[in-house]
Amino acid sequence: MQKWTEFGSVWRRRTATTGGAVLIGLVALAFAASADAAQEAFHWILDRFPLAPLLLTPAAYGLIVWTTRRFAPEARGSGIPQVIAGSHNAASEANARLTSLRTAAFKFVLTVLALFAGGSVGREGPTVQISAAIMEATHRLFRVPLTAAVTIAGGAAGVSAAFNTPLAGVAFAIEELASAYEQRLALLVMAAVMISGLVSLGIAGDYLYFGAVHDALTIKAAIMIAPVAGVLGGLSGGVFSRIMLWFTASDWSPVAKLRQRPILWAVLAGLIIALIGVFGAGLTWGTGYGVSRNIIEGGTEPLWFGPAKMATTLLTALSGIPGGIFAPSLAAGTGLGQMLSAIFPDQPVGAVVLLGMIAYFVGVVRAPLTAVLIVSEMTDSHKLILPLFAAAIIADGVSALICKERLYHGLSRGFRDKPEAPPTTAA
Repeated sequence: MQKWTEFGSVWRRRTATTGGAVLIGLVALAFAASADAAQEAFHWILDRFPLAPLLLTPAAYGLIVWTTRRFAPEARGSGIPQVIAGSHNAASEANARLTSLRTAAFKFVLTVLALFAGGSVGREGPTVQISAAIMEATHRLFRVPLTAAVTIAGGAAGVSAAFNTPLAGVAFAIEELASAYEQRLALLVMAAVMISGLVSLGIAGDYLYFGAVHDALTIKAAIMIAPVAGVLGGLSGGVFSRIMLWFTASDWSPVAKLRQRPILWAVLAGLIIALIGVFGAGLTWGTGYGVSRNIIEGGTEPLWFGPAKMATTLLTALSGIPGGIFAPSLAAGTGLGQMLSAIFPDQPVGAVVLLGMIAYFVGVVRAPLTAVLIVSEMTDSHKLILPLFAAAIIADGVSALICKERLYHGLSRGFRDKPEAPPTTAA
């Protein structure tokens, strides 16, 4: 009898994981399509009413923050800190709200609305939170106990489906989500990542977000460019993370007052973002994938694009609206890479831009292995693996000097389940 009970438990767990991974792949594709449609609708409005964002963007930011705080406070921000926090005690009621289907639904809708308003957000971080919610829901449906492994596997599958990069999903689970990596967790993560990745690949095809980059660098060129990219990317990305963590915890009176008026602050941030977008020829709107691809393929954009994209992404993240920083940070990194290509004009543009992209991205998220796999899988740039690793490792070290705490782990403290105070005894 015990043997049959164990057999049933194993197959319930496998069915829950398989079903959850398939759903994650389908929802990630629907999320991507909705995000693209929202950005297209925004540009349709922009073509007809160029000054409309001066009203639309701040109004939408204020509405999104009000809705988030009123109905789903756990949906604010990227989504990755919530999954990190939730994985520490997946069974607690407070952590269950971080990755509930209700929170996931608000995350989906509000992120799409932010893109409709021109927000500098990505869908990849939200996909991680949504995917963790789906994986936990399927395990509850099949009466499988929730553990950190379930939450982590869902989040990793979300990375795989969002970027179409299965290897990066496994690396992300190791670097960002899991503090202890055990055999059972490894098997669960790899199964979820593989299935969700196959669903995404099977329906959307092997799509390269930034196009194929087959350029290569000589050893001499790589030795010159990778350290420069790593230092500049680590410095700028570290400053981004330092400001983010400082703003969330600072006692400085002006910052504290802004945090006490979240809707007003969101409207103000939206207005500044709208001004940058309107007067910046519209380059900083949305995820930035289109501008990034143009730069990587050798197109020319203004050199101020990188700093402007960094600023709009920082303001968006600080405003508290739901939305990720993965895609906007990659886009800002291409702007940094374009500056580097001006310093090294004799080198292949695509290769130099990718080094700048990965250096800034690692400077922000401090996950070098994940970054290298994401960029190489999204650009088919396997000839640049070693220079990419060199730039990523240098950027990680430099960023750590600027901001000792990793961004997502620092932000996760705001979502951690607070321990109850011990009971006091009367004298």
